[in-house]
Amino acid sequence: MATTTASQQAAPQGAKPGPMKRILVIALIAILAAAAAGGATWFFMSRHTASAPATPTAAPPAVSVYYALEPMTVNLQSDDGESHYLRIGLTLKLDSQATQDALVARMPEIRSRLLLALSNKHPSDLAPLDGKRALATELAVLISQPAGANEKPMHVDDVLFTEFVVQ
Repeated sequence: MATTTASQQAAPQGAKPGPMKRILVIALIAILAAAAAGGATWFFMSRHTASAPATPTAAPPAVSVYYALEPMTVNLQSDDGESHYLRIGLTLKLDSQATQDALVARMPEIRSRLLLALSNKHPSDLAPLDGKRALATELAVLISQPAGANEKPMHVDDVLFTEFVVQ
């Protein structure tokens, strides 16, 4: 008859851990990795938001004011004996509402300056893109000029074309 002793009934020493132990170890590693990632994210995000108010706040940028002039039609200079004309629509980009109010008060004088300057142009000067850009710069200077000796010049940021027909 065979009798077994207590030492023989004990599990063998080189036995492998069960699948449940392996799953628990993997889950524990995944939880620790997720916690570390969440902690790092919280640390960097809280540091970023805490330092954001410390920077000085800049004043909001000034808002430009746009003022559309009525379209104008002028006869152009011609060397070939044919009649050419220009129909032009302009919108002015101004720095403030006060500049627009001053501009409106002087509008008859400004339109006269513009008409005289435009009627002195040749169609060949206005055809290329560089000619149009030069015209916009020239018109901005004309518009910003003061009416009298005791007036200050107005600030015109840009002259924008809304209509431009040369025929």
